[in-house]
Amino acid sequence: MTHSLARSLVLAGASGLFLPLSFPNSDLGFLAWIALVPLHWALDGKNKAQAFWIGWLSGTIAFTGMMAWVVTAMTTYGKVPLVVSYGILLLLTGYLGLYVGLYAAGAAWFQSLIPRYGYFVFPCLWVTLELIRTYALSGMPWGLLGYSQYRHIEIIQIADHMGVYGVSFLIVLVNVALAEFLSWLMPYFRNFRPARLPWELAAMAILLVTLSWQYGLATLSDVPFSDVPRTSITVGVVQPNIDQAVKWDTAYREETLARFDRLTEKLGRATDLVVWPEAATPFVFEREPGYQLQLIALANRVRSPILFGSPALRFYPDRRPYLMNSAYLLSPDGQVLGRYDKQHLVPFGEYIPFKSSLLFFLDKLVEGIGDFEAGTGPTVLALTPNPKSATTGTAASTLRPINFGVAICYEVIFPNLVRQFAANGAEFMVTLTNDAWFGPSAAATQHFSMVVFRSVENHLAFARSANTGISGFIDPFGRIIEATPIFTEQATKATIQVWRPHTFYSRYGDVFAYGCVIICALLFLFGMFRTKEPEPDAIAATPV
Repeated sequence: MTHSLARSLVLAGASGLFLPLSFPNSDLGFLAWIALVPLHWALDGKNKAQAFWIGWLSGTIAFTGMMAWVVTAMTTYGKVPLVVSYGILLLLTGYLGLYVGLYAAGAAWFQSLIPRYGYFVFPCLWVTLELIRTYALSGMPWGLLGYSQYRHIEIIQIADHMGVYGVSFLIVLVNVALAEFLSWLMPYFRNFRPARLPWELAAMAILLVTLSWQYGLATLSDVPFSDVPRTSITVGVVQPNIDQAVKWDTAYREETLARFDRLTEKLGRATDLVVWPEAATPFVFEREPGYQLQLIALANRVRSPILFGSPALRFYPDRRPYLMNSAYLLSPDGQVLGRYDKQHLVPFGEYIPFKSSLLFFLDKLVEGIGDFEAGTGPTVLALTPNPKSATTGTAASTLRPINFGVAICYEVIFPNLVRQFAANGAEFMVTLTNDAWFGPSAAATQHFSMVVFRSVENHLAFARSANTGISGFIDPFGRIIEATPIFTEQATKATIQVWRPHTFYSRYGDVFAYGCVIICALLFLFGMFRTKEPEPDAIAATPV
């Protein structure tokens, strides 16, 4: 192994170690702004193929550090042997590492294509690959770079125009500018000293960070939304902490319902909405009249509508049964006011992709009660606030129905899916989940951090109920109002804002990200079809 290659591998490994430290549980968000600097140094003098493998190594290390919790789900609940679980983890992280490899190869190519100004395209390339990762093969947008900044709410307010991808763009731009500037200061990191100070790149990075920061401060002052009508409601969330190993055991049904009953009672009777987690009922709600009556009696007793997760049983035209992962809104008088069916299912968790043909021999990696089918769209539910709630600030005679959307578990990591609820008139959002599968790992905190961005993108408040945590509330600007500890029984409530701000992002979606795709596509076509100029010697030898 040559000295240059060894140096490149060490630098790539350094980026691979810094990136997961930027995310929960380490939560060293500032590292994201420098994490890619070693990787860019490692690419110095490398061709596209070499750059790809260096980037792939860096990305695989990063995603392995970030997503080691996958092993917990497979070994504890899927009964997959430990060695096999680590093999599957490496397959997943090796796949995700491909995107970093493609970024590195593209960066090397763009740099050779436009020697001085190719660096400006690097952030667009990163965003393009994050967008592709969001949709390719069902989508896996876990650990998008922007999520590392969920605690830095001033800098992430640009997400109401650009989505999480805009924050990723900014982070990559700063990394590239730092890599070039430090290379100019300390040529040891490269085989040559850049001829000129890369002041254009540094100036753009400083300018965009400053503008983003100022925009965030202005947005958080609430002045841009001063003319938007608003009110508030009280929402209570229940975190029952039901052991996943006994969740579907019929012997524990009564104990489970008793726990929900006790925790719901703790919320009191001046609550506009009570929220239970994903698949809260250990039975199919529509098929169990006896247990239905117990839930209706509880809703009547607390005088509050209850939103709860429960499987829904349906039938194909040939009468074969199938399940849907659903959320029901139950009124205090026992009426089902609405139901939302989960649209984006978890591959290998709720269904097996290509099971009828290619992967017929596989079963789900986690235990459950069967395979699921996806719902049809972003159904918006409605409730009328409790007239006894002091937080509405409105006379009972003028109370109006309030619309809200529900994202179940995995769905909340998909920006465009949540955006559709906002576009359809949701005035606040609820997310139900069950992160018990992942044990006491970083997964619960990583999952919760993504909700912050869904809030900022659409400027809608979120209430989150999780079986084992984290449950809590996030305001319309991404500020965490409350976050419960994991693996504890909790019943907590908060007053959240209700309004329809209609941000640029909620109206138009990922315009910024698709703009990055177009820029990269045009440069790709330019690079593929450009006419190479003949060498100077060849020109001199050409007869006139």
